Amino acid sequence: MNFRSTRSDECVSPSYALLHGLAADGGLYVPEAFPEDVLSYKALSGKSYQDIAETVLAHFFTNFTAEERKAMIASAYNDETFRDPDIVPLHSIDTDLSVAELFHGRTLAFKDLALSLFPYLLTAAKKQEQEQREILILTATSGDTGKAALEGFKDVPGTNIMVFYPSEGVSPMQMQQMQKQEGDNVRVSAIHGNFDDAQSFLKRVFTNPDVNAYANDKGVLFSSANSINIGRLFPQIVYYVSTYVTLVDNGAISEGETFDVIVPTGNFGNILAGYFAKKMGIPIGKLICASNKNKVLADFFETGVYDMNRDFYTTDSPSMDILLSSNFERFLFYAAGEDAKKVDQWEKDLLETGTMRVTPEELQALRKDFEGGWIGDEETEAVINHVYNDFGYLLDPHTAVAYGVGMNRHRLGLDEGRHTVIMATAHPYKFPPVISAALALRESADPFDTLVDISSVTGIALPKPLADLKHKPVCFDESIDKEAMKQAVLSFVDAISSKA
Repeated sequence: MNFRSTRSDECVSPSYALLHGLAADGGLYVPEAFPEDVLSYKALSGKSYQDIAETVLAHFFTNFTAEERKAMIASAYNDETFRDPDIVPLHSIDTDLSVAELFHGRTLAFKDLALSLFPYLLTAAKKQEQEQREILILTATSGDTGKAALEGFKDVPGTNIMVFYPSEGVSPMQMQQMQKQEGDNVRVSAIHGNFDDAQSFLKRVFTNPDVNAYANDKGVLFSSANSINIGRLFPQIVYYVSTYVTLVDNGAISEGETFDVIVPTGNFGNILAGYFAKKMGIPIGKLICASNKNKVLADFFETGVYDMNRDFYTTDSPSMDILLSSNFERFLFYAAGEDAKKVDQWEKDLLETGTMRVTPEELQALRKDFEGGWIGDEETEAVINHVYNDFGYLLDPHTAVAYGVGMNRHRLGLDEGRHTVIMATAHPYKFPPVISAALALRESADPFDTLVDISSVTGIALPKPLADLKHKPVCFDESIDKEAMKQAVLSFVDAISSKA
């Protein structure tokens, strides 16, 4: 299996795509020939999460042997990295609604499911490519990716990682997780800007010949842990496949029965993985893209116009505070019938004007798989309160957005009576101010004190990763202007070079 760019006929090996992340033309790597309709319940029944991961990833990472893949998977998914033996357990809200809990990893967010495996993939790819340079992983985060990537790559030999996050755009607990990160090979910096600023800067770094030449002279190669990298994206397919198997095993649906998924969406990687699972044969009906007030994606699925010329909002669901969704380009590639020239033009339109549009016919075709919806902060908090008081189940604000979109669809008769799965992306305790407000509790200046109050009311214990975090020292409290990001990267390159 080779990988091609979404914008040209550039084609590379899986190991090259893993190492470099972004194509030379600025495009994203996708399979040269996507493995369609290769999965079935009969072939998956009885398999563990680890076995399902091998079944899925064998279609993409063909550069590794089955033994190599299995060893990496075993190292990534075990009782040291995930608190639940099922890795992704399902919680039933009622007969027709389940919640797939994606937050049982080391940092309590769905990003752990890919970023526990990705370091092994990247290290193996580096060896396969006989790459002698130090790897510097540059990552922009709207909250959860940063900590998960930092935790996955800390102290991994031959790799270094630098994370940028918006100073006013993450929750207090997400900030604590990043500021208190341990590891000799890590750097973390807040920026005075939003996630889109950080992400756009990093894309420019990856395609800037002068910056890359400087890093190369210093013995450093840039890579990425954002879902623009295939090592981040394709492991996410696995939890959609395992969710289907669990639904059938539990009797929630029958073998081959169609179900819908609602995904809180920011950078489009999570929901895109669901689309890929559907292409591989999992009977997903509609993929519902749930947005907050930064509803550029929900508007696109309504109008066919992707319009970034709008106000940016800081919301209760910060990981979705994104206007430029990187993985949307991969989706457009398939929406265009794999026409790289059309995608290249769409991306140029977006860069030059802030907008791109599909034809009414293309939009109609997209709606066979995708729909969108959104709710604001007030409704998000109301949903958290409603679900906790009615069902005794506590949602984080991102998952509450998905639940609220699902409620609205049901009220309008749009859910077509199918079983629905909500992809729960984070533990609610990562967002103490929002949860305390939703439950009408007192918010303390110290987020850990707020969590103690929430725990005393809900009876939900403080997860060990957060309990341990309270007593760790702050290692990174720098906050820089977004214009200073280039110099920050170059300074880290110098530091890496001097260590080597």
